[in-house]
Amino acid sequence: MASLTLTRTQRRRTSLGIQYGIFAVIVLLFALSADWKQLGASFFRLDIAASLFPDIITVALRNTAVFTLLSFIFGLAVGLLIALMRLSRVPPYRWLGTIYVEIFRGLPALLWLFMVAYAVPTAFPEYQIAGGVYGQVTIGLGMPAAAYMSETIRAGIPAVPKGQVEAARSLGMSGTRAMLSIVLPQAFRIVIPPLTNEIILLVKDSSLAYVLGVTATSIELTKFGSDQVNARVNPTPLVIAGLCYLIICLPLSQLVQRLERRYQKSR
Repeated sequence: MASLTLTRTQRRRTSLGIQYGIFAVIVLLFALSADWKQLGASFFRLDIAASLFPDIITVALRNTAVFTLLSFIFGLAVGLLIALMRLSRVPPYRWLGTIYVEIFRGLPALLWLFMVAYAVPTAFPEYQIAGGVYGQVTIGLGMPAAAYMSETIRAGIPAVPKGQVEAARSLGMSGTRAMLSIVLPQAFRIVIPPLTNEIILLVKDSSLAYVLGVTATSIELTKFGSDQVNARVNPTPLVIAGLCYLIICLPLSQLVQRLERRYQKSR
């Protein structure tokens, strides 16, 4: 039996060794066949990359972060309301919440940005969305995000043990007070990892702000990179813009993993 176990271990190690070897050969062939000089001249021009600073950080990266944060806060507030509506005992509230989720999940965010920027001012010319481009992006990206967040929150609320709600009610708390003080804090603790994933999606969706006709002060990373590509006739600015997205998204991804491990340990 010990010999059989050892043989299986050896076979497993041999299989892993072969797979690693094949992977190493593929990488080596790719490295030897690529024209690195031409690739560097086309996508990694250090002089062009240096000329993008500090504007790519102080303007484009900052606006991407601001668009993401504002959209997330707005989406979280609306998503919480929609989640409570879908859990309500009042049928019209549930119907409205369901309609909202189905519509905003079924249509792309680009369409909603277009609607906010052009359809709403046409329908209500006497009203202006506060904040200009920032307000339009907040609503245009936050409303679709709210549909996804509401489903995440709605899944987290029933995960809170019913016994805690019953204990709160036995202490004289109203249903609303128990929801606000007992259920929601624990539900948010449960759904923090998927909500953090939503932030990562919003970071990338902020690139859709170009449809709003952003100005030099409200430009975000993708628009900044594409404008610089047209001006310099070289794709290096888009590569640097992509690296800036990674600067935001990679720490958030690590945060999601840590939060998920922490939640698993706490359970």
